[in-house]
Amino acid sequence: MGKFSFYIIMACTVTAIVIFGLFVWDNGMTYGKEGAQPVIVEGDSVEYSTDVKTVTAESNVIVTYGDTTLRCDKIIVDTHSKDAEAIGNVLLEDKRGILEAERISYNFQSKKGEIISASLRASPYYYFGRRMQRDGEKRYIVQQGYFTSCNYDHPHFRIRSRRVEIFPDDKIIARSNTLYWQRIPLFYFPWYSHSLKDPFMKVQFKAGKSSEWGTYLLSAWRSDLNDNARLRIYLDYRNRLGQASGFGLNYDTKILGEGDFKFYYTQERPQRVSEALRQEFQRYLLRLRHRWDINQNTKLIAEYYRIGDDRKKWDAEADFLQTYFYREYEKDMQPKSYILLTHNRPSYNVNMLFQKRTNRWYDKMVEKLPEISYDFHNSRLGQSPVYFKNQTTLSNLTVKYPAPSELDNDVVRFDTYNQIALPTRLVFLELSPYAGIRETAYSKDNQGASIDPRTTFYTGVDLSTKFYRVYRVMSNFLGLDINNLRHIVSPKIKYGYIHEPTISRSKLQEFDDIDTIASDNRFQLELENKLQTKRKNQSVDLAIFRVSSDYVMYSRKDNLSKAQDRFTDFLFEIELMPYAWLRMEADATYDHRNDYFKEVNFDSWFDFGQGRSFGLGHRYDRSGGKELTSEFAWRINPKWSLRIYERYQFAASRGKGLKEQEYTVSRDLHCATIDISINIKKREDGRREESVWCIFNLKIFKESEFDYAQRYHPPKLSK
Repeated sequence: MGKFSFYIIMACTVTAIVIFGLFVWDNGMTYGKEGAQPVIVEGDSVEYSTDVKTVTAESNVIVTYGDTTLRCDKIIVDTHSKDAEAIGNVLLEDKRGILEAERISYNFQSKKGEIISASLRASPYYYFGRRMQRDGEKRYIVQQGYFTSCNYDHPHFRIRSRRVEIFPDDKIIARSNTLYWQRIPLFYFPWYSHSLKDPFMKVQFKAGKSSEWGTYLLSAWRSDLNDNARLRIYLDYRNRLGQASGFGLNYDTKILGEGDFKFYYTQERPQRVSEALRQEFQRYLLRLRHRWDINQNTKLIAEYYRIGDDRKKWDAEADFLQTYFYREYEKDMQPKSYILLTHNRPSYNVNMLFQKRTNRWYDKMVEKLPEISYDFHNSRLGQSPVYFKNQTTLSNLTVKYPAPSELDNDVVRFDTYNQIALPTRLVFLELSPYAGIRETAYSKDNQGASIDPRTTFYTGVDLSTKFYRVYRVMSNFLGLDINNLRHIVSPKIKYGYIHEPTISRSKLQEFDDIDTIASDNRFQLELENKLQTKRKNQSVDLAIFRVSSDYVMYSRKDNLSKAQDRFTDFLFEIELMPYAWLRMEADATYDHRNDYFKEVNFDSWFDFGQGRSFGLGHRYDRSGGKELTSEFAWRINPKWSLRIYERYQFAASRGKGLKEQEYTVSRDLHCATIDISINIKKREDGRREESVWCIFNLKIFKESEFDYAQRYHPPKLSK
């Protein structure tokens, strides 16, 4: 084609766009509430018929309407009805996805259409079908097709379905489904519904072998009952313990809040039991967690844990959580059941707590039936410089010992604390003297007799200031990127005095810190040094160092008399952030009287990017512990990666040697990952426990039902 012919075609195309745009604009076409919008047709050849009001375009056709763009080889558009017939290499794109097809009948205004031999890309899935319908902006229907998250022409896995309904950014519903891996059908399921907001896979398996469980297979099956309820079914087998099953439900009432429910049950048949034990035990967990945001200021939070454990009646050391849900056991060995109602306002908050022991073997569990608290925040009194705060609590307390027990204690306690403060600035010092009084009334003393209210007087002062100096240093030595250095020194002194309460703590039952108040007179001292620089016009902390200690005049609570004026232990903290990829943190407790460190902790984290990192932590406890923890993660190439986690104990008193090792090899399967892990753990009693497992997970699902891997937790920086 010569240059002259090319210019003629371009001129005709531009002219057709202008004429057609003016025509549809003059005819007042509207889309929803957006007002009139033109259908703009571009192509190498564009013809307009005034008789039937149609536009026909061929070769390199581009049609634009609002946020919708359609490309094809040929198109016929009815300018009155906004119907279009597109043929050949059709591509329809808008913010909801990209649709490709051989042929499409489409209405730009209603967003409805019939599509032949179509493929749809609507994150995170790809859909293919012999016939597809678009029903408005928020719904597609695929007939006789399949969907997958793999973007290969021949995907690794796919779910072939008779009919799939797609609601972009919301959910998909599929009927008569068969899961394929490559060309191999794995299993059939008649119904599949999945919220695109759900980060979990529908079906998950964890297979492995451990010393405690033997060979095992854990499975979790998820299903969307409706838009507001998701069901989970657990079917598990452990060779040395037997079968177990359960179900869970995530729900959203839309009116009374949302939460999750879980029930897990096993009729345990352990292979290895002593002759004194039974051969079968009923064990279960029932858990309910609920949150209700009643309004902007009022919330209700509830948790209920009920554990049934027949084995505990025969074996006092048995613990259902420790055996079946070890991660939950690590977080809380005795999870609490409670209902908490809170009402928060800018100047105050009110809380009502009902806490009940639901498992009779829990030891020293404090019941609060109820505990009502009111907290008036530190607020200025009118136009005066004086600030006032109040904390008031009414508690019905009972401490519970393992049932049956005659040691249970109870009391009704009313406690109120009032404080006034006068914050001011004295030259370069921030000064805040305060005085407070606490009144506490008890229904009885620790002998069950009536007791007078207790009064306690508080006073003290908070003193702080800040100095800084800027050093004009510009250097990139060792890649540190130093653009001036700012040194900030922040000394803080807090003096606190507590007068001896009118009632000695020796006459009270002890439920919490309120009951153990005693006379105290001390200074709290802290000195912080911070080093900053600027990178990309933002201040960046390079190093932070703190040292703190208390100077005690006397303390009846800590059994220090007036003749024993002295400093308490020194606490050192240091944080180093020389590079964006390196963080280090250390803290130590130093006993200056005996000239030794009680505790020393050190953590470092190297993040090299691209899935490569190294973490190292050291824990020292003079009472006997000295442990080294490390994690090494390295992506070898785009397909393979390795992770190593280890804990080594140096102290012979705690079983010197490797306490735990975990090795994981990961294979990237393009749209999925597979992890194979081996864990070797040495228990406190010297027993060696070994586990091996395999996890398969699709990349589009960010969460796993099974919490299985040990991790090194990198240091957290100060804000």
